[in-house]
Amino acid sequence: MITIKTSLGDLKLELYEDKAPETCKNFLTYAKEGFYDGTIFHRVIKRFMVQGGGFTMVDGEMEQKETHDPIKNEAATGVKNQRGTIAMARTNDPHSATCQFFINTVDNAFLDFQAPTVSGFGYCAFGKVTEGLEVLDKIEAVKTHTIPRGFQDVPVEPVTIISVTVDQDQKD
Repeated sequence: MITIKTSLGDLKLELYEDKAPETCKNFLTYAKEGFYDGTIFHRVIKRFMVQGGGFTMVDGEMEQKETHDPIKNEAATGVKNQRGTIAMARTNDPHSATCQFFINTVDNAFLDFQAPTVSGFGYCAFGKVTEGLEVLDKIEAVKTHTIPRGFQDVPVEPVTIISVTVDQDQKD
């Protein structure tokens, strides 16, 4: 079990280590290193998702954190991007995910694996929220704006990830 403690409440998640082992290992590495502590949900889009895990907010400026190498996209597992699932964010390169993740606030079938092509690869869902969907809804409901350097959908009042903790029974 994973607990994401945020400034708006806690999210508890279970990971699908049997379906997306490398993705889960990557997320657990960042969590155990304390990497996510103090980061923010930097992108919040209503009726879509909330994204975080890669930026801090310092004096009103978003600062990106240094990451480990990207991982292989495991989106072809058949796990769907449904409400409450956590998935890895990435660039247009299907195999570019590092630390950033998003939590789907609705079912997003268009993000699921379709084909092993750049446009069809999809986003790897690797776990789901088991407690705290009301917290997810609170995060989704915050007011957002655009800030300098072109960042859109940024919460006006930062939503901070205070910590991400891994319960002892979670595999390494």
